Amino acid sequence: MFEISPEGFSLGGRPLRVLSGALHYFRVLPEQWPHRLRMLRAMGLNTVETYVPWNLHEPRPGVYDFTGIADLDRFLRTARAAGLHAIVRPSPYICAEWENGGLPWWLLADPEVRAPRSRDAAYQAHVDRWYDRLVPLIAAHQVTRGGNVLMVQVENEYGSYGTDTGHLEHLAAGLRSRGVDVPLFTSDGPDDFFLTGGTLPGALATVNFGSRAGEAFASLARLRPQDPPMCMEFWCGWFDHWGERHVVREPGDAAGTLAEILGAGASVNIYMAHGGTNFSTWAGANTEDPATGARYQPTVTSYDYDAPIDERGGVTEKFEAFREVLRPYADGPLPEPEPPAPLLPATQVALTESLRLFDVFDELAGPETVAPLPPSFEELGVGHGLVRYRSRVPGPRGPYPLSAQGLGDRAHVYLDGAYAGVLERDGTESVPDVPVPEAGARVELLVESMGRVNYGAALGDRKGVRRVLHTQQLLHGWTARGVELGHGTPRRLPWDAPAGARAENGPVFLRGFLDVAEPGDAYLALPGAGKGYLWVNGFCLGRYWPARGPQRTLYLPWPLLRAGRNEVVVLELDADAGTVPAAVETRDAPELG
Repeated sequence: MFEISPEGFSLGGRPLRVLSGALHYFRVLPEQWPHRLRMLRAMGLNTVETYVPWNLHEPRPGVYDFTGIADLDRFLRTARAAGLHAIVRPSPYICAEWENGGLPWWLLADPEVRAPRSRDAAYQAHVDRWYDRLVPLIAAHQVTRGGNVLMVQVENEYGSYGTDTGHLEHLAAGLRSRGVDVPLFTSDGPDDFFLTGGTLPGALATVNFGSRAGEAFASLARLRPQDPPMCMEFWCGWFDHWGERHVVREPGDAAGTLAEILGAGASVNIYMAHGGTNFSTWAGANTEDPATGARYQPTVTSYDYDAPIDERGGVTEKFEAFREVLRPYADGPLPEPEPPAPLLPATQVALTESLRLFDVFDELAGPETVAPLPPSFEELGVGHGLVRYRSRVPGPRGPYPLSAQGLGDRAHVYLDGAYAGVLERDGTESVPDVPVPEAGARVELLVESMGRVNYGAALGDRKGVRRVLHTQQLLHGWTARGVELGHGTPRRLPWDAPAGARAENGPVFLRGFLDVAEPGDAYLALPGAGKGYLWVNGFCLGRYWPARGPQRTLYLPWPLLRAGRNEVVVLELDADAGTVPAAVETRDAPELG
C-alpha cells in the first residue's frame, strides 16, 4: 500500500522518497521504451511519470487506439520490468506542449460543448465515456493490485486555467468509481492563486517550478500544511518555438536546484528526464500572453527539452550532474548508462521523383463543402493538414488589399491560379494591391494548420480562416476541401501515373530512397528546404521549417527503418518561393539551434 502522511510517502510500510522522471510513451517509439526506462534507473530514479493524451487515443469520437506508440498497457508493464514505479497523469487535459493540450480537436466541432475543462454537461459526457475506456486500464496497474502505479493525477495545472472546483470533484469521483484506489493528486504553480484554484480536498497538492525551491515549498505549506513536499514538475530545461531562440539551461544550475529540492526532504519528478519527439502533427503551441491569447507561438517538432537524456537517448553533461546529486538517495548501486542505437553513416538521399499537390489534390482530399463563409477545419472534419478554400471577386475593380482574418495558421494565396504570396497568423495578413479584371478573379487560399494552443485562454483555437476581404468587402460563396496530414503518408500518391497536364505551381511531394545495411539512428537535414513535412516508410517524423528555425534537423529513430531500401517522402509547401530541396541528408548530430 502506498500511503501519504505529513512526514512523507511510504510503500508497504517502508519510507519511500519518490525520485521520478518524466518520460512520455507517446514521444518515444515502443521499441525504444526499454532503453529509455533503463536510462532513468541509471540516472538514479525509482519512478517514471507520464501523461496520457486523450486526443492520441480517441482520434475520432468513439474510435479508440491503444496500439503501437499508444500502447499504455505495454508501457506500464515495460516500466515495471525496468524496476520503476509509475505516476500517471491521465487527462482529459495535459498541456505538455502537446496539440490542444491533449483535448481532441473534434470537441471543437460539437456545438453542445461550450466550456471545456468545466462542469459543462456535454464536455463531461465526452470525458465520462473516455474514462470508461481509460481508467480501468490504469487501475489494473496500481500497486494495490500488484502493479507499479503509485498515484494518479486529477486534471492538470487547473489553477492556471479556472476555478470550477466542481469539475475537479467530478473527475476525482470518476477516477474512484472506475477503480482507482491509490492516492490522487493535483499539480500547480506555487503562487497562491494557482494553488487555491487548482487543489482539491482529499487529493495531495504538489507544486511545479524550475527554481527557488524553498519559496515554492513554503507557499505550498502555508496552504496545505498536512501535505508532504513534492515538486511534480521540476523544469530542468525548456521547449522551443519556431522562429525563436533554442532554450538551454546550464547543467550545474539545474543540478543545484535538484539538490535544493532533495535537501529540503522533498520528493521530485524531473520534467523532462527524457523529452523525445513531437512526431507527426502532435506539437502544440503557446501564446506570448496566456491571459489574452496574444501572439501565437507554435512549438517545434523536437521535444529534446535540454533534458538530461537527449532526444536520441544519449547521456549529456546534465545527466552526469543529476546522477551525482541523486546517487546518495538511491536504494543501491546505480546501473551504468547504456549507449543508444548506433548512428547511420552520413549520406544523401536524392529526391528524384516529384508530384505537384494540385495535380493529385482531388485524389487526396475529402468531400467538397459549400458555404457562405469559409468553414473551419473542425467543421470539415479535418484534424490537421491543408484546406483549399475557393471563391471569386467580382470585377472590374481597382487594386485593393486582399486580407485574411482569423487565420489559423498559414495560407498560400493564388489569384486565377497564379501564386500571390504567403499569409501568416500574427504576421503578414494581406496581399497588397490586388486588381480584378472585368470577368472577376478566382481566389484560392491553401491553409495549413500548425499546433493548437495547449495553455492559457487561447486553448482550443480553431483552424482555417474566419473571413477573407477585398478592401473592406467580405467575400462570400466559398468551397472548401481538406487533406488530412500527419499520421501516415498521404494515401494514393500516384508516383507511377503517366505524365499529363501538370500544375505549374503549388506545394510539391518529393520522393527518394534511403538504403541501409542495418537500421540505425540519424538526424535528417533538408538543405534548401522551406517548410513542410517528412515521412519515412509512411511514418511522419513531423514538421520541418529550417528557414524559420531554430530546429534544422529531424530525429529519425532506428525502429522506423528496415535493412535494405526505405522510402522517404517530403511535402515542400513553399515550392512557389523556390525552396525545393534536392536531397535529404543523414547527419550524426542534431541542429536544434
